[in-house]
Amino acid sequence: MQKFVIEGGVPLSGTIVPAGNKNGALPILAACLLTEDEVILRNVPRIRDVEAMTLLLEDLGARVEWLGPGAVSVNASGVDHHEVNRELAEQIRASFLLAGPLLARFGRAVMPPPGGDVIGRRRLDPHLDAFRTLGASVKHGCDITLEAPLGLRPCDFLMDEPSVMATENALLAAALTRGPTVIRNAASEPHVQDLARMLEQMGAAIDGIGSNVMTVHGTAALRGCTHTIAPDHIEIGSFMALAGVTGGELVVKDTRPEDLRMIRMVFDRLGLRSELRGSEVIVPGNQKLVIRNDAGDYMPKVEDGPWPSFPADLTSIAVALATQAEGSVIIHEKMFENRLFFTDKLQLMGAAITICDPHRAIVVGPRRLRGQRVDSPDIRAGMAMLIAALCADGATEIGNVSQIDRGYERIDERLRELGARITRVDDVPAPV
Repeated sequence: MQKFVIEGGVPLSGTIVPAGNKNGALPILAACLLTEDEVILRNVPRIRDVEAMTLLLEDLGARVEWLGPGAVSVNASGVDHHEVNRELAEQIRASFLLAGPLLARFGRAVMPPPGGDVIGRRRLDPHLDAFRTLGASVKHGCDITLEAPLGLRPCDFLMDEPSVMATENALLAAALTRGPTVIRNAASEPHVQDLARMLEQMGAAIDGIGSNVMTVHGTAALRGCTHTIAPDHIEIGSFMALAGVTGGELVVKDTRPEDLRMIRMVFDRLGLRSELRGSEVIVPGNQKLVIRNDAGDYMPKVEDGPWPSFPADLTSIAVALATQAEGSVIIHEKMFENRLFFTDKLQLMGAAITICDPHRAIVVGPRRLRGQRVDSPDIRAGMAMLIAALCADGATEIGNVSQIDRGYERIDERLRELGARITRVDDVPAPV
């Protein structure tokens, strides 16, 4: 186990290039199972979740080779079974994304329960409903067995919720199913769009990318391709908040501004201004963060939701940002009932946060934070604590940083390049 030791109070300034989208890389890696040809991926983040997905692919018989920084070659011609390794699957939620490609290509997939962050109940039903409508049988036991011995059939179906991963699984399965499949109430997040663009390069035709109704014109065989994964809008938002709470001036290069519109709007409501210059996002330095009340001087609310609403993965980051802004705000996490439970660690550091119920918290700021010893329960809570630590007085120790490493590539090294005083050390338990 490792921990971060952070000395706060230093403005984070400079220029940074965002890594590839974590939540885009995982389904795109799974898509490599859909063809026997080589697939080359670029801008792949070298993070723990990606490493876990590559191990899952190799266990199935695929050849995975890192060609250099951010570049991966995958050849799935040697895949010789369709039973996903239980121990590896328990490491990441995205292991279930292998179900769609295995089912479409081989007519069978045996899927152990997936792992992932414990931020609330995360249903598999939308995935299974999609597979059933595509013609597969679903059997529950210790594992979930999916079978379509005669192949999948195109269909028109309505998802009962716009689940991102279920939409991705449906896209993956439909791309290798000859004929038009219509997915209604589909998720449309940037990483879903990126997966759809890759599937088009492989030979599928997809109408409605970016909307909540997509029509996949599948084919009996897909080809290899070279695809560059889009920048991670969640990482960009995290870096914007880091600059804001520390008072630094930051330039984020190579972004997709259309993916940042709601993030910039919500952060502006929390007092953090940003500017666009082509594909660059600039966070001016020395900003006084003041929360903007709603008309009538009512307390404003930040709430997440399906795209293009504010991303759920930035809710924790918004909480940390709000602790340093003058005023009060309600944070409404609609999607996951456990996401806000990490806020007791920010309270320990001096934040004024009141938990109203599992989905809502009131944050009052600004509060002067002080360094403490805390542990990261999940990826985004870990980043929120890192944001708090970098603006706190004194030293903060964050344990269980493997959680942060799951979603942020070399975060300590990259923050040091911006001026942060952060060190990664072994976390040795105190003697009893």
